[in-house]
Amino acid sequence: MSKALVEELIEAGVHYGHRASRWNPKMAPFIYARKNLIHLIDIRETVRGLLRARKYLREVAAKGSLILFVGTKRQASATIEREAQRCGMPYVSERWLGGCLTNFRTIRSRLGRLEELEAIINGDEMATYSKKMQAALMREHRKMYRNLNGIRHMERLPEAVVVVDPNRERNAVRESRKLGITTVALIDTDCDPDEVDLPIPGNDDGIRSIEVIIRHLADAVLEGKARIQAQQKAEAAEAQPEAPPEPKNPS
Repeated sequence: MSKALVEELIEAGVHYGHRASRWNPKMAPFIYARKNLIHLIDIRETVRGLLRARKYLREVAAKGSLILFVGTKRQASATIEREAQRCGMPYVSERWLGGCLTNFRTIRSRLGRLEELEAIINGDEMATYSKKMQAALMREHRKMYRNLNGIRHMERLPEAVVVVDPNRERNAVRESRKLGITTVALIDTDCDPDEVDLPIPGNDDGIRSIEVIIRHLADAVLEGKARIQAQQKAEAAEAQPEAPPEPKNPS
């Protein structure tokens, strides 16, 4: 167990759980102690969950599969958007649209409308509309952009979904389970660990706690992608024909 990682998690307050009165009894194996009416999460369990999740996401990314990052609560949305963009994966940071996974084809069709609106707004056609219609189009575009921009390049279903607070994102977890998509989640002491495949016990309300966990998961995705690139370079080098030997100068 890395001492530096443990110190980083403690400094970020990952070990602080909810009030003891709000706990889920299924979280008992992940709780270290109770102090001042608050449960303290066993940081060793957090590290185990984090390392397990990192290894899995690294393997998923190395296969070229997609990983969807989901976190719509105020404390998580900015981090989810930033880290998902950094590792080149789709994300939902504002609002989970019902059927985002189970009705994926319909959601994809709505992206066509988003692109249509962008073409109108950025083109000469916008000037032909009345002021009232222009305002309505801008409102529609803002709403659709906010909800769909993170998944506009998600042309197929993801193999894994990373969630911050499965209680808040219960619809995302439910759709993932229905489709057999693996869920990786940061879960606090009021969550049900049985609802997700790879739980990472930790504070899911603190901004710094969320930032640390999601950054480590995004790093794992980047490591998996780097493995693909290294493999492609090696294959390209093997495919290149060897240069013929240079003729010897006659003596």
